[in-house]
Amino acid sequence: MTNPLLETWDTPFGLPPFDRIADGDFAPAMEAALEEGRAAIAAIAENPEPASFANTVAALELADALLDRVAGVFYNLAGSTSNPVREGLQREFAPKLSAYSSEITNNAALFARIDDLWQRRDQLELTEEEERVLYLTHRSFARSGAALEGAARARLTEVKARLAVLGTEFTQNLLADERDWTMPLSEADLEGLPGFVIDAARAAGQEKGHEGPVVTLSRSLIVPFLQFSPRRDLRERAWRAWTARGRNGGATDNRAIAAEILTLREERARLLGYESFAAYKLETEMAGNPQAVRDLLMRVWEPARAQAMADAERLEAMLHEDGINGALEPWDWRYYSEKRRAAEHDLNEAELKPYFRLEAMIEAAFDCANRLFGLEFRPLDVALYHPDARAWEVTRKGAHVAVFIGDYFARGSKRSGAWCSAMRSQKKLGGDVRPIVVNVCNFAKGDPALLSYDDARTLFHEFGHALHQMLSDVTHGSISGTSVARDFVELPSQLYEHWLEVPEVLDRHARHAETGAPMPPALRDRLLAARTYDMGFQTVEYVASALVDLDFHDGPAPADPMAAEAETLARLGMPRAIGMRHATPHFAHVFAGDGYSSGYYSYMWSEVMDADAFDAFEEAGGPFDAETAARLEQFILSAGGSREADQLYTAFRGRMPGVEALLKGRGLDKAA
Repeated sequence: MTNPLLETWDTPFGLPPFDRIADGDFAPAMEAALEEGRAAIAAIAENPEPASFANTVAALELADALLDRVAGVFYNLAGSTSNPVREGLQREFAPKLSAYSSEITNNAALFARIDDLWQRRDQLELTEEEERVLYLTHRSFARSGAALEGAARARLTEVKARLAVLGTEFTQNLLADERDWTMPLSEADLEGLPGFVIDAARAAGQEKGHEGPVVTLSRSLIVPFLQFSPRRDLRERAWRAWTARGRNGGATDNRAIAAEILTLREERARLLGYESFAAYKLETEMAGNPQAVRDLLMRVWEPARAQAMADAERLEAMLHEDGINGALEPWDWRYYSEKRRAAEHDLNEAELKPYFRLEAMIEAAFDCANRLFGLEFRPLDVALYHPDARAWEVTRKGAHVAVFIGDYFARGSKRSGAWCSAMRSQKKLGGDVRPIVVNVCNFAKGDPALLSYDDARTLFHEFGHALHQMLSDVTHGSISGTSVARDFVELPSQLYEHWLEVPEVLDRHARHAETGAPMPPALRDRLLAARTYDMGFQTVEYVASALVDLDFHDGPAPADPMAAEAETLARLGMPRAIGMRHATPHFAHVFAGDGYSSGYYSYMWSEVMDADAFDAFEEAGGPFDAETAARLEQFILSAGGSREADQLYTAFRGRMPGVEALLKGRGLDKAA
């Protein structure tokens, strides 16, 4: 029997044949892909011909074609539709893939060819993009330890392999805690909850096999429960379970894993000659060094904390007015903040939600992409990996651009959060390869599915990442799409959120789920006027997490990460009624892999640019100005990592921005 993962895919747009792929196909396909990759690498390293860009760097770009294809399918499924078999395969693959990566960077003959090209780069008559790819390839090998020898090289290989295993364990422990906890609700427990929360709880109960409604640890359910439930005891129980993910003791506890990860990261950095992991990691980012990150975060922390402390006093007074003595607690904040928003801004989530139907928000994201970039979206009737997933062909002027897959609903087999990935990335080397891009979210199911305004922003955010992938126009896959500095990658996503706030977009797409009537202008205006409401809370919970991440990596690794977390929060004066957005045992951004380690600040670094970038549209005459959109596509969305991030932004905007636009956008410019 043939393995569909190893066949040529004679499917529409070369989509994976999901209806034919079984879990038993992945292990043999991965082994075949690794074997093919090793043969290709050996052929490059042992080539008797003198090194050239074509026979070394370009050949290296193509060496892992099969591995990219197999891994692209497997890891997308492992994140969105996990099961015990796939979790076992993740644990099996992690050390194998790490070992394979180390084999490549430890290949002395291969690095000698790359280094030879680097030394002769001025004589090679390379294109600008080829020069960039050679630079990045040489830098990547050097930062991976290619120049190390003997015991240091062997130890670095061991460290990277162990980190790969630990990151997988961290992710799977977190998924297990999220999947296994539920809080059943009686009919009496539903009192005071709006209909959309009750519907979501009943749908969650059905998905979990319960006879009645339940609260789960899906953000799309637990946050509105914390906002609306008048039962303080249930709010406390739900909040404690939510924040205890990864630290419940037993087999799924992540605290020891986090400690070992931090220790190994420090060792990795020192083996490579850096004083800390943060210094190593930030060297290639826009920020450049830990102090630049700390300066930005503290510039925002002080006004955000001042605003949050003032808000806490008001919310605590409301708590006391309800006859509850004592201090405002973290499980109280969202409940009283929602009541305050209703009183001060005449806004109620239950009133807003019917205007943010999932289908309408998808159409809104598509419509903005059409008006800005001429993209069109046609639904596809193709086999996908889960009944909830759906696909569209993306075209422009009749030409195929990409396939876009949306997977929007929460389920127990899906890890939490929202993300964008590519099963296949754009490139021209070896043929014109068009991308297959996936947006994954965790929205609550309903009939119809209704989003909060924050959910709708998440949908636009992830679609901004998707545009970065779909509009990519480079030759080499290593710099395609979102292959950019970590503190630049969030610019397109956060920038795209701004179009949800455009009044004409809301007027066109925010229509009542039952009546079809547009959102009343007065309600729309109140919504937009309140967009910075509770921004002290939102900023404090985020910046606290970013500063804990930075402290973990900017110096010796802490022996006890939980104690180190507490020390950082105490030093900052963290308000007692606000928790970190991601506490250490469930901080997947930082511990599930190296992606956002020392880099959780990236969202805020990019926000400095996204506020300024949207101003470029406003200055040009409106949010759909064609010339500004063309510059955005040319210099940012299509360019991938073809130039340094600050060069790309300056080419688009003419200058780099300051932090003032960020503070103004968050309503913190006048905070004490």
